[in-house]
Amino acid sequence: MYVGKVVGNVWATKKKDKLEGLRFLLVKPFNGKGDSTSDLVVAADVIGAGIGEAVIVAVGRAARLTLGDNDALYQSAVVGIVDNIEMEDGTVVTPEMM
Repeated sequence: MYVGKVVGNVWATKKKDKLEGLRFLLVKPFNGKGDSTSDLVVAADVIGAGIGEAVIVAVGRAARLTLGDNDALYQSAVVGIVDNIEMEDGTVVTPEMM
């Protein structure tokens, strides 16, 4: 799992049948040093997160099991919305800071 910030929506009008009804978000992973990585990840959204929110993203089997389907066709899924993150040194990181 990792934490990231939702930076966009992904629209796909044509996709595999097993992906019908799922929303997809573009997530920028957070590296814990006060900034984000440059990589972007497409994650299935099963909880209704929106652009600008910090989210928890599950990967691999954990992501597929979010819908109770180990054969699902995605590797990343948004499973939580983060209010803030408290770092070891006491620094609090809010979604706006990511």
